Amino acid sequence: MTIALPIQSLPRMQESAAARVERELRAGIIDLTIRPGERLSESEIAERFQVSRQPVREAFIALMRQGLLDVQPQRGTVVVKLSVRRMLDARFIREAIEVAIVRRACERFDTHYRDRAASLIAAQETAARAGDHAGFQRLDSLFHIALAEGADCMEAWTAVEMQKAHMDRVCALTLHSPGSMDPLVQQHQAILNAIEDGNAERAVAAMSHHLSEILKGVAGLDLTFADLFE
Repeated sequence: MTIALPIQSLPRMQESAAARVERELRAGIIDLTIRPGERLSESEIAERFQVSRQPVREAFIALMRQGLLDVQPQRGTVVVKLSVRRMLDARFIREAIEVAIVRRACERFDTHYRDRAASLIAAQETAARAGDHAGFQRLDSLFHIALAEGADCMEAWTAVEMQKAHMDRVCALTLHSPGSMDPLVQQHQAILNAIEDGNAERAVAAMSHHLSEILKGVAGLDLTFADLFE
């Protein structure tokens, strides 16, 4: 089994071995470089990361708690397959929280994070032109994080992040469709414009539209990629 792990651009000097393994495996599971249904070997992962088996075991437990790994009789630790039901549940939770975030952002939004959100949108445009799907998806998450940080709602974002992985895994399939990334950039810009104008109702509508459009993009994927879904 060969696992292509994402290269991290910045070192995390204070990160534990278990946290590093968890982070990189999680990223690979979300961007589908580690495939749904794939079996993970504790000893092989330990060798790949040059760590003992204990931090790998801790990482596996953390990912199991997030619903991304499962222990199956006769098969061992397996990457959970994609699930339309989990994605819909995650979208419901995400909309409830992110609508509240943008509503607060219209009341108070740190200028630093406004500039950061704008720069992330510009970077997404560049990624879209380059066809950089994985980079685009990372920038997408960073944009939503910037909104939460600017509105001083990072605790709320933590709840979103635990759920959104199930959406992100399915969405990773849609970003390879021609023209799929440009509308998302425009939707992000509409959200940020509404926040800059302090228009809460418009910001809420823009966020709800954004998350609804994500669902439209994944319609029928469970049939097209049946082997990846439950």
